[in-house]
Amino acid sequence: MKHKNLMHQVLALVLGLSALAAFGQNFPAKPVTLVVPFAPGGNLDVVARTIAPAMERALGQPVVVDNKPGAGGALGAAFVARAPADGYTLLVSTPNALVVLPQMTKTSYTLENFQPIGFAATTALVVVVKGSDTRFPDMGALLKTVRGNPGKLSAGHAGLGTTNHMAMMQMEEAAAIQLNPIPYKGGAPAIVDLIGGQTDLVVDQLTSSAAHIKSGALRALAVMSRERDPALPNVPTLREVGLANFEADTVAGLLAPAGTPAPVVDSLNAALRIALAEDTVRSRLLNVGSLARPSTPQEFGKLLSQESTRALALANAGKLKSAKQ
Repeated sequence: MKHKNLMHQVLALVLGLSALAAFGQNFPAKPVTLVVPFAPGGNLDVVARTIAPAMERALGQPVVVDNKPGAGGALGAAFVARAPADGYTLLVSTPNALVVLPQMTKTSYTLENFQPIGFAATTALVVVVKGSDTRFPDMGALLKTVRGNPGKLSAGHAGLGTTNHMAMMQMEEAAAIQLNPIPYKGGAPAIVDLIGGQTDLVVDQLTSSAAHIKSGALRALAVMSRERDPALPNVPTLREVGLANFEADTVAGLLAPAGTPAPVVDSLNAALRIALAEDTVRSRLLNVGSLARPSTPQEFGKLLSQESTRALALANAGKLKSAKQ
């Protein structure tokens, strides 16, 4: 029955996409670019490269991924905010780059410069250490070490204001610890340095660290989600190691420049939802610790608005400071 309902949804989306294309929009008439504001190999890059071929099939035009890392996602986001509002240049992002980062540092854009297209995926966050690091047999040992050495253990994250960074700060507050956070231009470079022994731990999305965990190069100490992740059934949650009510994950979605015509937004949303309904896309996301999460533009917009209100409240309380990286 579930399979039948899914087929009906896909058929409805295909018909809707065809109708929108026939509505005199002639969209798309050229390749569509998905801008990832972080380095290759990170969570958003994995999500983008997973959905791009399926969106290409749905749209009938090439869909290419372009990495523009830097400034915690601000460089890529600014690039898309300045792009023509025609649907051909899209941003693959978490809410943080759009609502948290502008509260922590000067950016050339605000949330109002973007038009939501829809959710793409949700991803678990994980605390990882080097696989051969014997100092931390479990998360409890790591927390004990940090408490005895405040500000000494270096902790890599994907960049200022990113979901990883926010989750790290949330963990510091919940556990009453002080780390030495190190920002990178994405999760992948942070993982490279961790494997190389340059840092002590990393808070990362499971998508970009799953392969290294499987190979033994990294070891997962805890997941930050409410419940254990199916991809890491033997890894406890932070709740299980004593951080009551702790919960953090990553939501990735697509956005266009503000002013993009509604029929184009609807066409892109339909293509995205078709892509997320493909078994191969859903399976690949699941294999790296992500869940396909289709939505309407309005649902994504509601989440962004809620996160923007939350970020403003944190900034007004003095909890979002660019100096604390």
